[in-house]
Amino acid sequence: MNLSRLFIERPVATLMLVLAMVLFGALAYKQLPVNDLPQVDFPTLRISASLPGANPETMANTVAMPLERQLSTVPGIESMSSQSSQGSTSITLQFELARDIDAAAQDVQTAIAQAARNLPAGMDPPQLRKINPADSPILYLALSAERLPLTELDAIADSRVAQRLSGMSGVAQVLVFGSQKYALRLYLDPAKLQQRGLSFPDVIQAVQSANANLPSGTLDGASRAYSVKSPVSLANAEDFGNIIVAYKDGVALRVKDLGRAEDSVENDKTRTWYNGTRAIVLAVQRQPGANTVEVAERIRAMLPQIEADLPDGVSIQVHFDRSLFVKDTLHEVNFTLVLAMILVILVIFAFLHNLRATLIAALVLPSSLLGTFAFMHLAGYSLNNLSLMAIILAIGFVVDDAVVVIENITRHLDMGKSRMQAALDGAQEIGFTVVSMTISLAAVFLPILFMGGMIGRLFEEFAISIAVAVLLSGIVALTLTPMLCARGLSHEALNNPLSRGFEAGFQRFQDFYGDTLRASMRHRGAMLLLSAAVLGGMVWLAGQVKQGFIPRVDSGMIFASIQYPEGIPFEELSIRQQRIADIVQKHPAVAGLMSSAGQAGGGITGSNVGRLVIRLAPRDTRIGADDVIDELRAATRKISGVNVTLQNPASINVGSLIASSDYQLTLKSSDFDALKTAAAAVEKRLDEVPLLIDVNSNLELRNPELRVVLDPVQSARLGISAQQVQQTLYDALGGRRVSEIYGVDDQYTVSLKILPEAQLNPAIIGQLPLRTAAGELTRLDAVAKVEPGVGPIAVYHYGQQPAVTLSFNLAPGASLNAALDAALAAANEVLPAEVTAELTGAAQKFQESTVTLPLLLLFTVLIIYMVLAVLYEHLGHPLTILTALPLAGFGALLVLLLMGEELNIFSFVGLILLVGLVKKNGIMMIDFALTRQRAGMSAEDAIVEASLVRLRPIMMTTLSTIVATLPIAIGFGAGAEARRPLGIAVVGGLLFSQFLTLYITPTFYVSMARMEAAIKRWRARHA
Repeated sequence: MNLSRLFIERPVATLMLVLAMVLFGALAYKQLPVNDLPQVDFPTLRISASLPGANPETMANTVAMPLERQLSTVPGIESMSSQSSQGSTSITLQFELARDIDAAAQDVQTAIAQAARNLPAGMDPPQLRKINPADSPILYLALSAERLPLTELDAIADSRVAQRLSGMSGVAQVLVFGSQKYALRLYLDPAKLQQRGLSFPDVIQAVQSANANLPSGTLDGASRAYSVKSPVSLANAEDFGNIIVAYKDGVALRVKDLGRAEDSVENDKTRTWYNGTRAIVLAVQRQPGANTVEVAERIRAMLPQIEADLPDGVSIQVHFDRSLFVKDTLHEVNFTLVLAMILVILVIFAFLHNLRATLIAALVLPSSLLGTFAFMHLAGYSLNNLSLMAIILAIGFVVDDAVVVIENITRHLDMGKSRMQAALDGAQEIGFTVVSMTISLAAVFLPILFMGGMIGRLFEEFAISIAVAVLLSGIVALTLTPMLCARGLSHEALNNPLSRGFEAGFQRFQDFYGDTLRASMRHRGAMLLLSAAVLGGMVWLAGQVKQGFIPRVDSGMIFASIQYPEGIPFEELSIRQQRIADIVQKHPAVAGLMSSAGQAGGGITGSNVGRLVIRLAPRDTRIGADDVIDELRAATRKISGVNVTLQNPASINVGSLIASSDYQLTLKSSDFDALKTAAAAVEKRLDEVPLLIDVNSNLELRNPELRVVLDPVQSARLGISAQQVQQTLYDALGGRRVSEIYGVDDQYTVSLKILPEAQLNPAIIGQLPLRTAAGELTRLDAVAKVEPGVGPIAVYHYGQQPAVTLSFNLAPGASLNAALDAALAAANEVLPAEVTAELTGAAQKFQESTVTLPLLLLFTVLIIYMVLAVLYEHLGHPLTILTALPLAGFGALLVLLLMGEELNIFSFVGLILLVGLVKKNGIMMIDFALTRQRAGMSAEDAIVEASLVRLRPIMMTTLSTIVATLPIAIGFGAGAEARRPLGIAVVGGLLFSQFLTLYITPTFYVSMARMEAAIKRWRARHA
């Protein structure tokens, strides 16, 4: 059956079909969204709850635990972690990738409602929001003003900038750093309350009564109906200061007589600077699947219009724009794409010496690649690093099928046949080979589609894009290519001296190969031993190459997490934060700096944390990001009492835990005392592991505390309950929200606390007024004593158990698998039986990949074997074809080792790709040899002739793939760090396997043929 005959005989229809594919592909290319990586959505929800004034242990016991108990019943949860700090609890739920996030959100909302009856009375309902750890902000915008107060700047940022940005197409949410939202604070003097015989509840009741905002109803008159309104005019500090609390001796006692009312902010324990100036910073996150470049460009185009509508002196500056890195990366990838196409075409011309044949082969490139773009558009894919890398790699082998067809048709043309007959006979003879190569290569990527987890999602677009390109190239090679050969291919004389020289050189190489091939046939045992040695070497190399996970790229941004001593006053923290920022900003590679005090990653606040978002200068004007980190680490290490951890952010975050370092080890135990002791011992032990740096723990137990111990006898005598004492402490120290100010477009908190100057002396706690059962006023020290102590600054749970997370980075040159093994081993050395350790976050995902990736590789080989067995209807020939796999694996691992590159998920995909590439040589040889054997040749003569006849297309197709992949392996431009390992693995595997395959595959073919003949003879004798 001649698959190509119909298309050869109907050239117009064939041309129109291919042209339609090209046109639709060109249209689709313009509409494809542009991102740095494929969209990977980790279904993650975060529940936030607040209870101002509550200490971390109270938040953990009364808020986190009731919520966690109910949330644990929600199906599909992969991990649940919580952090409870002063006045707030944050619970993060990461679901299985297959879980629908909207359905999960409904289930979680139901669980929160069921847990509400077990939460503290008066607490605001917990807030639920969707997050995607894999997606970092695409823009950081800094708002600053020369003359406006920060509260007004915050209102502008929230209502006039953030809201407009949030409403733009493609924007998911806008995070605010350094929020300075207006709030009114009522500060009371405990001594004055005591003198006037008043307590905190007296003041609170007076404020709430004076600032009530209740509906008044309607009045139905004789001729018309009236809506009745009782206006509330309390809108500022003066109004609240004049509220009458009580009358004493006929004199009105106002709030201002007991303290003062003061304009302030909701959270005065967080500040943000941009390049040394106080600012409000907005971080813009895109919606899943949105075009990063389009969204960023749309926002940047809108900024001048937004800024023009703002008051004079308010400016908006772009601190960091991730789309610039995406554009630089895609520019480099597009350049690599064009370069690869040129190199491949030059290789084809060098072998064919025929301009027409080269042009016919080259036409496969635009038709196959543009057809792939059309499919990508229909599938909802994007132009990103991985999908475009698939296209670049495809360039190397989409021409293979066409080259094989053209070379075979040319061979028939040289026999003296007409162009039409040569095209018909050549295409028919090679048709099965092309189908075998195409289907078996496309099948390589089939297992990735069935692979669950993050790796399967991440490489889905890569696998399908490259498989579609391969299938389309096979179709074009059997339709358009023979049709064009039938009408335009002709034999060209070798008039060019370069062509004659190349052909003479190739002929000498072919003769040399023929002689050495026959010699190797006489020493088949040695060749088989060589194959076994290479297989053993491959296994050994797999243990020597350092392993990694997701490669880091220099995106022009660095994060710094800063940890200060527990109990540090906020003013002192701010001074130190500015000092660190000054050191960082003086580095010549730093172009911009956002600095936040009291706020960590993800917008989470803390009393002893800080954060830096560092924008680096353009790549060509500075050293690499990792080198900048090393220099900044050395500079900031000189500051005593501060722990600064610097990170080159990952291309994609795979864990829901927020940590200052890249990898995490989590300790869990129901015995918190044992956990505390174990955590300290493990942290000390990890510090001693040379493969780890930046080791830090989230367990901080030295936060200064004042513990109020109630005297049960005295309190009972005076009729004062523990609840009353706790309520008084909350009223005095918790920053309790007692009322609201209703503005035009927002509402603002009115909170109550004792005077700041009164808080300077801890003895003030004993002076807080309490009302006895008899209605008399007494002091708290009459029923309780205050003892100093220390406690946790935050309480963490993982899987509903108390937990401590130890974070660390890898030392330069360390292998990830060795480092994680060393970390686990070190932890287990000192852990008691009641405390367990497990890798979490990115470390856990890597650990899972060390199991799934080798299984994926084995499954891929099995799939290829099954496909080849079906195509050849034989169990032995697929084994012969696959003999090249150990050779390719050995070469890939050897070159990775020599180049100092990691075996990470990108280079592992290169190994999978090699499975499909190296077996093409075997298919070309075996298919031709089987044809000759059917004509009566011996197995040895058939495979020798096949090897010599197919030498040119084998060399041509392999070199085409190598030169197409070489620009990726060399690795230049933005994002090259991620692409390089894959390119090196492919080039190394092909270079090593190319020449050995030419000898080992024929040897195996003959050995298998003799074994098969021996089995037939044995069966005949025993029949």
